[in-house]
Amino acid sequence: MPIDVAKATAAEPTSTPLTWDAKDVLLYHLGIGAGSRTEVPAAATHPAELRYTLEDRLHVLPSFATVAGGKMALAAGLSAPGIEIDLAAVLHGGQRIAMHRPLPVSGQANQSSRVAAVYDKGKAAVIVLRSDVADADGPLWSSDSQIFVRGEGGFGGERGPSQRAELPDRDPDHTVHRSTREDQALLYRLSGDWNPLHADPEFAALAGFDRPILHGLCSYGIVLKAVVDTVLDGDVSRVSAYETRFSGVVYPGETLRVRMWPQSGRVRVLVTIADEGPDSERAGAPVLADTVVEYT
Repeated sequence: MPIDVAKATAAEPTSTPLTWDAKDVLLYHLGIGAGSRTEVPAAATHPAELRYTLEDRLHVLPSFATVAGGKMALAAGLSAPGIEIDLAAVLHGGQRIAMHRPLPVSGQANQSSRVAAVYDKGKAAVIVLRSDVADADGPLWSSDSQIFVRGEGGFGGERGPSQRAELPDRDPDHTVHRSTREDQALLYRLSGDWNPLHADPEFAALAGFDRPILHGLCSYGIVLKAVVDTVLDGDVSRVSAYETRFSGVVYPGETLRVRMWPQSGRVRVLVTIADEGPDSERAGAPVLADTVVEYT
């Protein structure tokens, strides 16, 4: 079997240095649509957006942790001992980050990553990669990435947890729409995720898609920004944790409908395709599920 569970989970953690600066943060923010909110007049120069796009007042969205230093934890998991898989069979299944303190605009840190578990989902395997990042002042963030590998299940392993974040039985408190650009994936990939699934039509076809799809972590960042801007008054430092399950794909150019239910320190979120854009027949298609933003 291409995945040797015992070998993968017993391997020593991989240590990777991370370095980033304001330019990396600005590029990431632009890659998730900063400066382009349609409901904000003159969004590119609006103060609410300039805190993401202008270096002298820059605040770092916590989801930047997923690309900080260009050393993606996901990539480390795919190269771990005991892991030999076809990149075309890989999808990002879920993501959680927990913040120990606000991210600095520039930094040098060390990322320690290991395969925490490999679960057998029948037709697929799920690799859980755990990463902890710290700088000279102490811990910065911790993350769990769930890597879904089609065709690698059925090896008799544990199925793993199946947790669902129940939504309140009422209308959402907030509903916003976030459009994506046709070139969104091409811009976002410059932050470090070079998987050709998001740029090359031929590779996307091998993976079963009729055209390249948007990075799950791009949608992840778009949605966190929407929650911070809508519920937390743009204060990125209030986010303490953020988790989601990637329940469907987004094609660049589509619009996301983001529904939010704030509940005493948590915002429960549901994300689907809106009935706008080039593929309105996909209206209501799932994007992110079991999504929770924890805040102080």
